[in-house]
Amino acid sequence: MPEIPADAQSGAGCRVAAFGEVMMRLQVPGYETLAQGSELKYTFSGTGVNIASALSRLGHDGYLVTTLPSNPLGEAAIAYLRRLGISTSLIQRSGKYIGMYFLENGFGPRPGRVTYTDRLGSSFNTADPDNYDYEQIAGRVGLIHFCGITLAMNEQVRQQMKQLAAAVRRQNGQVVFDCNYRPTLWGNDSYEIARPHYEQMLEHADIVMMNERDAVSILGMSTGTLDRLDQLKQLIPQVAKKYDIAVIAGTHRAIHENTMHSLQGYIYKNGTFVFSQILTFPVHDRIGAGDAYTAGIIHGQLTGMAMQQMVDYAATAAMLAHTVTGDTPLSTDMEIRQAMMMQGRDVDR
Repeated sequence: MPEIPADAQSGAGCRVAAFGEVMMRLQVPGYETLAQGSELKYTFSGTGVNIASALSRLGHDGYLVTTLPSNPLGEAAIAYLRRLGISTSLIQRSGKYIGMYFLENGFGPRPGRVTYTDRLGSSFNTADPDNYDYEQIAGRVGLIHFCGITLAMNEQVRQQMKQLAAAVRRQNGQVVFDCNYRPTLWGNDSYEIARPHYEQMLEHADIVMMNERDAVSILGMSTGTLDRLDQLKQLIPQVAKKYDIAVIAGTHRAIHENTMHSLQGYIYKNGTFVFSQILTFPVHDRIGAGDAYTAGIIHGQLTGMAMQQMVDYAATAAMLAHTVTGDTPLSTDMEIRQAMMMQGRDVDR
């Protein structure tokens, strides 16, 4: 795995970036549906936002590479990103629109629901192919994160991702790719359409977030067992070897009654699997928890954590992300370590 260049270091942390769309999240308060409600609360989110913000709170310099509209909506998004601790110096400005999604909270047997609108017409998804200076960005950061949700947008965005990933690798930076597959974003014959693009991103990647379902569905791999853990142990080493990936990590989740979930993280590195404890907890807001786990793995890699510590740290970060409203993980390094040692208190004074 490439090391972080000396000129990409910043204090105790590193310069890290995420490439992706900024979306406006419009949430119906409480448990009302869109048909019932008359008010919406807006924030700004997206996988790239979550990753850059989470790593910033963990002591790194977090940058977002994206395009926002040149109007007050873009200004509002930039102001929000700055409050999250994200550096906005790599953000481009063009176009007029931002992607949006409406969130309705589930309750009991009624699941939560997300409804997207206007994504394909957003400034990010219509930006010119030469909108970004790939080599300049690669020279400023030591690690960059990409997401499969972004890969699904359109061919223009896919080419931007691949060119930026290649530029970072040329300058000895690290590339993180989160499979984050969404079948509805790819349309008919989704797996066959997505597979070659996923394979190209895997060839660029040093750290990959995935599990056995991704290997089977996206990559078309086969296994002779139905047990998920056995599938994981069979397939993940094959993926690592085929694409020369240094680190692969992911989670398994179980959903219980009364908003209780269980989560176990894993990491595969140097030919070895390590698993976190199984954490069981109540869920307040699930969206963004996977990004918290990813940020925990990235932070562990950048700071040289041992594998067991890294996977426990990432799983704990994901657990804490379920406890706050909104997509973006907010936990600090100290809060994650306290939760790992079960030092949480009713009130910190």
